[in-house]
Amino acid sequence: MKAINPYIGFNGKCREAMTFYNECLGGELELQDMVASPSEQFKHKGKDKILHSSLTIDGVQILMGSDMTDQDGYTKGNNIALALSCGSEAEIYALFDKLGKGGRVAVPLKEEFWGAIFGTLVDQFGLKWMLNYNKGSDK
Repeated sequence: MKAINPYIGFNGKCREAMTFYNECLGGELELQDMVASPSEQFKHKGKDKILHSSLTIDGVQILMGSDMTDQDGYTKGNNIALALSCGSEAEIYALFDKLGKGGRVAVPLKEEFWGAIFGTLVDQFGLKWMLNYNKGSDK
């Protein structure tokens, strides 16, 4: 396993919030607009919406966020997930199965346009997990 990071849903305020955290904490902020996405499914979501953002300090990614929501939407209290960066394809499948026992799969594991295997689930305790494995990163 490479890292676990908080991943926050901002309901349209991701750019504003992550810029604020960057100003407070310093570091390097990356923002990926939905309209710049190579996937057609995101381009219509709005020109000011953020598909993915990350704040990195001293080479360590400490915070991630997005304006994307799942089918349930976000309310205060359910807008944070734990983003798990996996070190191998075998690891992501094993962890997804283990964490998902007694919970529910929100997005099944599948290959995504950014070159990763990705999926989300809610565990038996109600915690949201986002698992990602960047293919080729274990070489």
